[in-house]
Amino acid sequence: MDAILTVNAGSSSLKLGLFNKNNRELLLRLDTSDIYGDARVKIKPGASYQSKIEKQKISLNIPKAEEASDEQSLVAHKYCLQFALDFLAQQASEINIAAIGHRVVHGGELFSAACIIDEQALNQLSNFIPLAPLHQPFNIKLIELCQSLCLGVKQVACFDTMFHVGQSELERSYAIPKQYREAGVQRYGFHGLSYQYIAEQLAQENLSANKTVVCHLGSGASMCAMQTGKSVASSMGFSALEGLVMGSRTGSIDPGVLLYLQREKNLSLDELEDLLYRQSGCLGVSGISSEMKVLLESDAEEAKLAVDIFCYRAALEIARLAGTLQGLDSIVFTGGIGENSAEIRQRIGERCSWLGLQLDEQRNAQGMARINKPDSAIQCLVIPTNEEKIIAQETAKLTT
Repeated sequence: MDAILTVNAGSSSLKLGLFNKNNRELLLRLDTSDIYGDARVKIKPGASYQSKIEKQKISLNIPKAEEASDEQSLVAHKYCLQFALDFLAQQASEINIAAIGHRVVHGGELFSAACIIDEQALNQLSNFIPLAPLHQPFNIKLIELCQSLCLGVKQVACFDTMFHVGQSELERSYAIPKQYREAGVQRYGFHGLSYQYIAEQLAQENLSANKTVVCHLGSGASMCAMQTGKSVASSMGFSALEGLVMGSRTGSIDPGVLLYLQREKNLSLDELEDLLYRQSGCLGVSGISSEMKVLLESDAEEAKLAVDIFCYRAALEIARLAGTLQGLDSIVFTGGIGENSAEIRQRIGERCSWLGLQLDEQRNAQGMARINKPDSAIQCLVIPTNEEKIIAQETAKLTT
């Protein structure tokens, strides 16, 4: 059986999916988290594979590198990928990996659609590392590892930015001199693979014409205003820092703060980058954790403040995006927090009541697909996202 392997690499995680190339049916998922600590891979078969492979968790004893942290990252990701390939060879030998699809966070202006990865494309993708320093290096690293471990297998890059290509110049432009805008300093938007999947689900429900704000809420969080299945505006901009408060990222912040921190607190560029991406957001406010579940369970005042700021900023962004749409018909919650936290949905929904949203508390608590009251002026849906399916879909188109 020919299959597509989807690869979604994070700084401390590796998510792999295996899809039937002919019908895009999920065969198997292998998700590894905390690859620098207590690494475990969760193996979950799809519906057609449940009789062949059991759902299970396996601890991984990942060797430690003797060199710098980036060398450790290479060792850890390679170990996890090799484990997955060995597992497939032993437990699912009838499967042939015919193509590999990668989630790549940034495609800049060069890549408005998925593409076959060759040497030129890989070099071009490396140029976008400064725009997505948390993710792009790992995306590229996994492409190179797959090239070495899966010789001759075609690889495809699918971009988180490509769904937002086509937004108006008005939405894309920053108020900076033309020379910098022409150099690529503009708003790009991210989480596009997630939004593409949600757009397809809305089309199936005949809701794509609606003025909809989709809230992708997780450790990385963003929103997208869409209509007729297209992105009109988004909360993230030039980088994955802009917009909502996130697990460890600031979200939008006065640029004057950055100048102050450099001039008055003598932060270097590397220290400033670390502060913005890894020490701020819910983690920075609470001083406890970047995980929403941990914060909701905590009695600490700082944890409560972090949750309040997260919900407050989210509600403000929904209102802003409703303005770009000139109205609002639907709100969709997706992503790890959006799909699983009824409390966060409730808090954000209450702050949007002035827009005409009325949440049904019971339906919301039960995590039903539609969580608004019948007389609500705005529909509110919970739709689990599936970025891997979009990657498999795009990869199949280019490798058939």
